[in-house]
Amino acid sequence: MATFARYDKSVAFLRKIDPDWADLVARVGPCRHDPKAAREPYEALVRAIGYQQLTAKAGDAMIGRLKALHPDVAFPTPENILGSDFDAMRACGFSAAKIATIKAIADGALSGLVPTRDHAVGMDDEELVERITKIKGIGRWTVEMLLMYSLERMDVLPVDDFGVRDGYRKLKYLAEPPKPNRPREIGKAWAPHRTVAAWYLWRIPRDRDADEATAEEASRAEAR
Repeated sequence: MATFARYDKSVAFLRKIDPDWADLVARVGPCRHDPKAAREPYEALVRAIGYQQLTAKAGDAMIGRLKALHPDVAFPTPENILGSDFDAMRACGFSAAKIATIKAIADGALSGLVPTRDHAVGMDDEELVERITKIKGIGRWTVEMLLMYSLERMDVLPVDDFGVRDGYRKLKYLAEPPKPNRPREIGKAWAPHRTVAAWYLWRIPRDRDADEATAEEASRAEAR
């Protein structure tokens, strides 16, 4: 069975919501959501912070330079991060605010605030959001990327993400992206398939309407 066949049920569900969804699914094609399930939450969070507000290409370069600071490991450990010189991390391209957050994530991993993957799989979504957002600089969106891409949760709709809201605008031919509360309420009807719904909203064809407003390319970056 193909790897992506696990999404067939979700795709069939979305297609039946209404003609707009049916058209979107037909135009985008099969869901190719590609989680990085082998990653520990610590690494996923560091990567998510690195990619925030950047193109995928720029995020790749920054994370690559961070990894090059510690060539003896596949990915810098929390101890590596905490021991990294500020100027060296700045030279990788990270802002001062991102450096502070990444170091806080590393500290949280060592203290147990950031759970291991084995622990996280037994926690529900809101429990993880409440726990991890205690780290300064970590918001709900960052934890939602962790849920979607590292923990493979199937029912996450990141309504604070511009790409999701702008995708919904295009789906429904709205004049402007809705405020987060609207897709949050409407999206309840998409449960338990909201992760796949978000995947399609991120990829809605730009010729759906006349506006080609750019969605945040790196907000997903497939949580590289």
